[in-house]
Amino acid sequence: MRTNQQTTLKGPATLSGIGVHSGNPAEITIRPAPANHGISFLRTGMPSGNDRLIKAHHACVSATELCTVIGDVESGAVATIEHLMSALYGLGVDNALVEIDGPEMPILDGSALPFVTAIDKAGTAACGAPRRWIKVLRHVRIEVGRAFAELRPIDRGFRLDVEIDFESPVIGRSRKAMDLTPAAYRREIAGARTFGMMKDVERYWKAGFALGASLENTVAVGETDVVNPEGLRFPDEFVRHKFLDAVGDLALAGLPIQGGYRSYCGGHRMNVGVLSALFSDRANYAIVEAQGTRRETALAEFGAGLGIAAFAGDL
Repeated sequence: MRTNQQTTLKGPATLSGIGVHSGNPAEITIRPAPANHGISFLRTGMPSGNDRLIKAHHACVSATELCTVIGDVESGAVATIEHLMSALYGLGVDNALVEIDGPEMPILDGSALPFVTAIDKAGTAACGAPRRWIKVLRHVRIEVGRAFAELRPIDRGFRLDVEIDFESPVIGRSRKAMDLTPAAYRREIAGARTFGMMKDVERYWKAGFALGASLENTVAVGETDVVNPEGLRFPDEFVRHKFLDAVGDLALAGLPIQGGYRSYCGGHRMNVGVLSALFSDRANYAIVEAQGTRRETALAEFGAGLGIAAFAGDL
């Protein structure tokens, strides 16, 4: 269960690997950060020689096609942030600085589990400041065709209800709903891997995506079965990974959410888009603080506008 104190890491955690889309190597170091810092990415290794600090916030999202990207190509961007963001949110880490020397996060095994393991090894510590939440006050909903995503008020905590419905008989239709706690996240969600259709591989390659994808980091879905020799980690691994992605994208609210989230046939675009809808009207939400319910009247830091790239599914 989340404590009433903000948290950060006790020490740094370093991981390295290749990007699932670029195929390029990258190393990241997750560092402790002070109270009220939130999650930020420090993009190093830029051609200009200048580092760039990018806030992990929905207003900084520049693309949502196949992955979530913050920043921009010209001045610095970081792609495929959703798995690390999911791990941080799932474990209740409020403040961290993520140094990365390339434009895309390493995919590792395709899940959030390596990030969870690294964070657990580093340990977490209280920051000495009360935790703050975004409390959903009014129901907001967005729709794209048959897909939808919505946030609604609930009495306490953060509950996600994610449903997928694929034409592929291997994936099909399934649903995962639960209250988000660190224990439940570790047990139910962290190990679920990203997935992709074998029939789409050449199209993705031509578009410059999935250049680093392999059976070591992606569940490959054939016409009648999963191609990976080890099979699935969970019978419903596909929807669990969509749940994992939703946690990571919704972490871009900037603070933990007190509310309920529901999506059907969603993805990165829908996850980020519902945040834009929430913050488009100050009557939709309040910011509350542990051991109090202080209503914020000046919320300019939470941008309401966001350009959203064309929708696409997972890998």
